[in-house]
Amino acid sequence: MKVFAYEVREDEKEHFDRFSSELGVDLTFTDEIPTLENASKAAGCDGITMLGQGTIDQPLLDEYKRLGIRCISTRTIGYDHIDVAYAKKIGLPVCNAFYDPNGVAEYTVMLMLLCIRHYKAALWRAQVNDYSLQGLYGREIRNLTIGILGTGRIGTQVAKILSGFGCRVLGYDLYPGRASHWLTYTDVETIYRECDIITIHLNLNDQSRHMINRETIAKMKDGVILINCARGGLMDTEALIAGIEQKKIGALGLDCFENEEGIYHLDRRDDIISNRFMAYLRQFPNVVMTQHMAFYTDAAVSNMVRCGIESICSVITTGGYQTLL
Repeated sequence: MKVFAYEVREDEKEHFDRFSSELGVDLTFTDEIPTLENASKAAGCDGITMLGQGTIDQPLLDEYKRLGIRCISTRTIGYDHIDVAYAKKIGLPVCNAFYDPNGVAEYTVMLMLLCIRHYKAALWRAQVNDYSLQGLYGREIRNLTIGILGTGRIGTQVAKILSGFGCRVLGYDLYPGRASHWLTYTDVETIYRECDIITIHLNLNDQSRHMINRETIAKMKDGVILINCARGGLMDTEALIAGIEQKKIGALGLDCFENEEGIYHLDRRDDIISNRFMAYLRQFPNVVMTQHMAFYTDAAVSNMVRCGIESICSVITTGGYQTLL
């Protein structure tokens, strides 16, 4: 079994060495993002695995099919960077990864706490020896109502953690039930109307893109706090900016950002970053933005690499791995 891995980071290499050895895989890798120009590097391999910085579109899928690739595996839970429908059309199985939800769930709750306790403004002040309290008046999470949009594995774990704070937790999901022990299921309109904090944990697709927009924000409580540790495209960036400027949104905790590709996970210190919306949004004192790192723990990285290799082996040898097709 031959596997080619794209976008391999230094922290992944030891895991690739271990799992490829355990699974008997002949592994070749690069730190490059998959493109048409470097597709030929995967020639002769049975499967490829990548992260989410590249766009796996129709021309690239056709090229992989021509090269004899039999399976594509993304080492991410999200798969919006892959044209899954076209892959299905040409008979190319696609698999995504899974990992324990604890890291992202804990990070989500951390962002909530940073927002309600004005962490960013306090940090800025401390760096110039301003230790005043004015404007840092916080709230306690136990007195708030928190809404969770999407109660899959991560959303459910967020609800479980929040249950220890004693707050009221509401949830919305197309298939309710999994998190019912830790929250009360309701409709999305009730979430918008009643929640002090709303956190979104959905896959990005045509139905969920820009789910948070001007219309839905207008339905929310004044001063609502929005958290996103899922995918940037779930929120309309221009609507977020308008909400902050109009003080409809009280704070934002964002670990992902619309059109973050080519920025996050890269060292761009000496570059001109051409994303005006990002630059403008991040300068607000009530907006906390981190570089899509909620997933980034030792346990999660290990699981992502294992899934990246194991899924290819399983599909090709037994056809037994859960694919997206």
